[in-house]
Amino acid sequence: MNNANNTTARTMGTWTVITLLALAFAAAGTGKLMGVEMLHLSFANLGLPSWFGYFIGACEIAGAIALFIRPLSGLAAAGLSAIMLGAIYYHLSFDPISAAVPAIVLALLAALISVIRKDDTLALFTKLKGQQA
Repeated sequence: MNNANNTTARTMGTWTVITLLALAFAAAGTGKLMGVEMLHLSFANLGLPSWFGYFIGACEIAGAIALFIRPLSGLAAAGLSAIMLGAIYYHLSFDPISAAVPAIVLALLAALISVIRKDDTLALFTKLKGQQA
């Protein structure tokens, strides 16, 4: 019974983290796709083209959706972690260090989901590899 409780708690915790990540990234991605100036200033400060903010916004929304698709969840989380590494770099370069904390938290939570879902990711790669043969 104790093992079943641990599994249930772990499953609920995983889905809670996925839901919170999806909400955060869906909101950020929507803001970027809507052209919210504050969200696009960071890309200009980094010397990136204006379309890049829209691209990142689309990636954030796609990642937020893919977090709920179990075979894609680990890959989505890894991609969102990579996006957050860029955000962390920006905040450490242009803002007070404390401004990087939300990006660090999101990066760590996304990395956690990537690790938790690694077996699903490996199964997806194995299935795709089998289809190529």
